[in-house]
Amino acid sequence: MELSLTQLGVTLDGRRVLDGVDAVLWPGRVTAILGPNGAGKSTLLKAMAALLPPSDGVVSIGNRAVASLDPRERARLIGYLPQEARVHWDLRVRDVVALGRVAHRSPFAAPSVADHAAVDAAMAVTATAEFADRGIATLSGGERARVLLARVLAGEPTWLLADEPMASLDPAHQLDLLDQLRGVAARGRGVVVVLHDLLHAGRIADDVVLLQHGRVVAHGPTAEVLTADMLARVFDIAVRVSHDSDGRPICVPTGRVGSSLP
Repeated sequence: MELSLTQLGVTLDGRRVLDGVDAVLWPGRVTAILGPNGAGKSTLLKAMAALLPPSDGVVSIGNRAVASLDPRERARLIGYLPQEARVHWDLRVRDVVALGRVAHRSPFAAPSVADHAAVDAAMAVTATAEFADRGIATLSGGERARVLLARVLAGEPTWLLADEPMASLDPAHQLDLLDQLRGVAARGRGVVVVLHDLLHAGRIADDVVLLQHGRVVAHGPTAEVLTADMLARVFDIAVRVSHDSDGRPICVPTGRVGSSLP
C-alpha cells in the first residue's frame, strides 16, 4: 500500500514548518528525505507516523488516513525509529527487541511462535543476537542503536520510518545498516529514511524527497533529483556527481557555491 502525503502542513508554536507537501511513496522502495537543517525533515517523518497532528492536509496508507487508524493497527503498519531513541530501564536486549511485537498480540498474551521467530530474525539481520542476554545499559551507543532498529524490524511494519539512523554508528555498521534497510525494501515493505549524508543517500535510495523551507522542491528517482544543479540550489554547495555501474549517483561535495577553494 502506498503512503500518500496530500497538501500536508504542520505549524508549531506559530511557525509554519511544513507547507503544502505532496508526495506518493511506494512499498518495495527506499525513499530518502533530504534537505538543509531546518527544512522540516524530522517534522515530516513524525507527521507520517501520526506523532504530530497536521495543521492541514492528510497522510494516508492506501485510501485510509493514518490519523484515523486504531493505534494498534497503526503500530502494525508503521514502525518509527526516532533520532535519539532511548530505553529508560535496563532491560535484557532480547526483551527490548520483543517490545516490537506488542501490537501483534492481545494484551497479556504470551509471545507466539511467530513472535519469537520475528525477534530472532530482527536480531540476526542487525547483528545483535550476541547481546541477547545483556542489559541494554551495558551496550555502547552504536550497539544500542542497532538493538532499537531490531525492535522496529521485529514488528514487521508495512512502512519503516527512520530518522537519521546512522548518527551513532561506525562506518562499517553504517554500511551494514544501509544494506539492512535495502533488504527491508526488497522484501516488499516501504522504507523512508531521513539522511544528511549525500553519499549514503545515493547508495541506498530509490527515490528522494528534497525539502527546503518546509516545501518539496524535488521528488522522484534518486538519479533525477541528486544533480549538481539541484544540490547547489538547495544546499548552497558545489557537488561533483558521478554514477556507479548501477546508475546510482555518487555525490561528493567539493565546497561552497562560489568558493575559490578546489
